Amino acid sequence: MAFDRIDRTILNQLQADGRITNAQLAERVNLSPSACLRRVHALEERGVIERYTALVNQEAAGKPSNVFVEISLNRQSEEALEAFERQAAESPDIQECHLMAGDFDYLVRVAVADAKDYERIHKSQLSRLPHVAHIKTSFALRTICKKTAFEF
Repeated sequence: MAFDRIDRTILNQLQADGRITNAQLAERVNLSPSACLRRVHALEERGVIERYTALVNQEAAGKPSNVFVEISLNRQSEEALEAFERQAAESPDIQECHLMAGDFDYLVRVAVADAKDYERIHKSQLSRLPHVAHIKTSFALRTICKKTAFEF
């Protein structure tokens, strides 16, 4: 999808500050407020801007540690994959879940307070997901970078 200079600037500004007013945004991209708003609406309608959200600091929220969990299923039928994905998406403690190619089926990220918190999640949720055959857990020691924005 091609973006002109103004679209790229709008996207960069909104990713940096999703609460910016349309008047402020228009000034930063050198457009009238009405022209700027039309551009933003067009980006929303095209699905480029999916939604607006607040980013919560994990540590301040009491979940400073990331745990990455490799999960293999006992079979890869469409039914098994759908059942696993449906239940994983409903889990309140799973922050991310990715279908993978390679040595395991899913990579899950869980934000936890500590090892005891992860043990609770492992027992009450991860091990109870449908069709789970194997779970391999890795604790992140430190986050080097974490990006939420794309550079346009």
